Amino acid sequence: MLNTRELQRKIEEWLQEDVGFGDVTTMSTIPADEQGVGILYAKEAGVIAGLPIAQQVFATVDPSLIFSASVEDGARVEVGDQIAEVSGSVRSILIGERLALNLLQRLSGIATKTNEYVQAVAGTMARVVDTRKTTPGLRFLEKYAVRVGGGHNHRFALYDAVMIKDNHIKGAGGIAQAVAAARAAIPHTMTVEVEAETLEQVQEALAAGADTIMLDNMSNEQMREAVQLIGGKAVVEASGGVNLETIRSIAETGVDIISVGALTHSINAFDISLDLNTRKR
Repeated sequence: MLNTRELQRKIEEWLQEDVGFGDVTTMSTIPADEQGVGILYAKEAGVIAGLPIAQQVFATVDPSLIFSASVEDGARVEVGDQIAEVSGSVRSILIGERLALNLLQRLSGIATKTNEYVQAVAGTMARVVDTRKTTPGLRFLEKYAVRVGGGHNHRFALYDAVMIKDNHIKGAGGIAQAVAAARAAIPHTMTVEVEAETLEQVQEALAAGADTIMLDNMSNEQMREAVQLIGGKAVVEASGGVNLETIRSIAETGVDIISVGALTHSINAFDISLDLNTRKR
């Protein structure tokens, strides 16, 4: 679920950045009483995400605008498919157009890419998850788009789970010490994950009682050995070197989770246009 209060605050901030004291082009060229319909349509094939966000952008610009989605978030569209339409004041439509499209294109790009990764591991037990490698200020929306695309979310931020990585291990003096210190400090409902770069570290994390063990940049052979070593006593996550060419073979090693930073940090905007006073193409 989206935090609508947080989203509204962000939209107002983003509109202030884009509109400022007013859209001088629109206000000087479009009559105040001009009415019209803007058609949003796909210029490529993929998965749509962000329609409720786009609707809230237009409603913030002008509550009298009528936004009607032609598909739902998570729907797959083809080139030329109508996604939505917004009707009312032409001035208001044009003022809200860029922010609405920026968000819709970014989120649809993430949902489309995520769905490609999810389809690549179909039939295996592996779950595709995101990371914290998100755009500052957009994490809650980008993680929403991952879910729309069929993926799952890792921890949202630093506060909701313990993830002991190499620098934590060094600072604490070892895996056992880091896990023990974490257990002593956190509530019983919080999980502890340990990053392991070697099979020896996997054994240490297992002995320390880690809930999840992340296999960092291991070869497929090492991951298969690690999965057998862990034997279901902890959740096994694979991370590092994951792309659409490698993810299937990683999933087939038997890991439970595959985290993919590229779901959010290396995304092309999904191509969407808004045409004023036109019919569906």
